[in-house]
Amino acid sequence: MVLVTVGLVVVQEMAARLGAFTGKGLAALIREEFTLRISAFALFCLIVANVGLVVSEFAGIGAALELLGVTRFISIPIAAMAIWALVLFGSYRYAERIFLVLSLIFFAYPLAAILGHPNWGDALGSTLLPHLLTSKNFILLGVALIGTTITPYMQLYVAAAVADKGIGPDEYRYEKLDSIGGAIFGDVISLFIIIATGATIGRQGQALTSAKDAAAALKPVAGRFAVQLFAFGLFGASALAAAVVPLSTAYALSEAIGVERSVSRRFTEAPLFLSLFTFQVVVGAGVALLGGNLIDLLIRTQILNGLITPVILIFVLILANRRSVLGDAVNGPIFRVVATVCVGAVSLMSAIVVVQSILPWFGFA
Repeated sequence: MVLVTVGLVVVQEMAARLGAFTGKGLAALIREEFTLRISAFALFCLIVANVGLVVSEFAGIGAALELLGVTRFISIPIAAMAIWALVLFGSYRYAERIFLVLSLIFFAYPLAAILGHPNWGDALGSTLLPHLLTSKNFILLGVALIGTTITPYMQLYVAAAVADKGIGPDEYRYEKLDSIGGAIFGDVISLFIIIATGATIGRQGQALTSAKDAAAALKPVAGRFAVQLFAFGLFGASALAAAVVPLSTAYALSEAIGVERSVSRRFTEAPLFLSLFTFQVVVGAGVALLGGNLIDLLIRTQILNGLITPVILIFVLILANRRSVLGDAVNGPIFRVVATVCVGAVSLMSAIVVVQSILPWFGFA
């Protein structure tokens, strides 16, 4: 998680800098700086990664409401229709605030980590000196961790959001602090989630096979209400992302093609934009509805995201290294090395997973 945090900080900073110094989103820059075929490949990878992410968010909604006694066959279709309607009819802003408040429940994890009485020596030791295993499961989960942290849609969202807010070179220093601070803060919470879960569940040698198992990590804080607390937090975070991710994809592709993009438009005015959003919601909800064990589905979709992440990161790195794009704000020598190492490490892990998946086809274990 520490290594992933370093990578996230580096990538987020480059994405924000591209938005501030060019006034354009990442999709538009890829279209302008690369050939049509390369741009189409990048956008295809983005669609695949983001659709997989939308699937995982609806799986999260289903898993959360199953904890409250609502079957996924009811919760996921209703959630999909509600999110689609909220976004298209312009009332999503109010629902977004509710989802954000529900997501704040995850701030209970630092307290849960403390009350769970972990072995702090082991926790701090593994934080400062991360252990790496060569087992297939370890590498798969490592790629899944990358996919859910340095996720492609976030880089497009950051660059586009900075450009849309009109943040220029003069104000960039504040955006830089915001991007780096947000990346570190979010991953610190993730570290506490790992510690709390390890202290309450991992020490028992128990495997996580359901959301109910994961909810046990909040027992030191919430006691018998841990399941309900976890359910509300998971629902809020998943519902928020289930709307933001397909919207970011629709904005990016519409921006790259140069067509109308706005949730305030009708289908006849922005057909591609609204069709892309609708398509992702339908596919994401449909796959989550029929995807078997929701925890396994969450992991598989994040592994897919992790495999595609290097493609987008390579584009970000190339653009941030080009003086013709950023001028004097281009990556400096030291930052270029650090960024290259981060992108290279992510790419290497993804390549190992691909090789491990292909070898059995040729009779190699």
